Amino acid sequence: MKHFELTKKMLSMGGVFYPTGYAFIMFPDAEDAKQVAHELEAGSDGIMLLTPEEILEEIGKVDGHSEVNLPRVGTEGATVHKYVDLAREGHHALMIPAPSREATERTMQIVRKVPFSYAQKYHSLAIEDLE
Repeated sequence: MKHFELTKKMLSMGGVFYPTGYAFIMFPDAEDAKQVAHELEAGSDGIMLLTPEEILEEIGKVDGHSEVNLPRVGTEGATVHKYVDLAREGHHALMIPAPSREATERTMQIVRKVPFSYAQKYHSLAIEDLE
């Protein structure tokens, strides 16, 4: 598993978190997230586990206690707000490369084995809800 490092490539032109080509999936239980990552690592390189603190500090740009001053315009802003809300409740996340519809479905087949709280896939011009 790779260490998460926010890069410019993961941001939209407006500076909001938008990692095109990735699925971002949140889990209420850290052990479930680690189990899914372990199962996925056999077939995918580049999986990243994010702690609630990393989600708040790197993606939400908050310290975990202050209010978020992210833009609310557009889907990406609302999505980041959801990530921050869940991180404040202790949810962890996996960021998983999802280059194709088939790769996304293989990922979700494993993810669905455990409870997950929120799942999104980032396309070039749209964010897709994953179920």
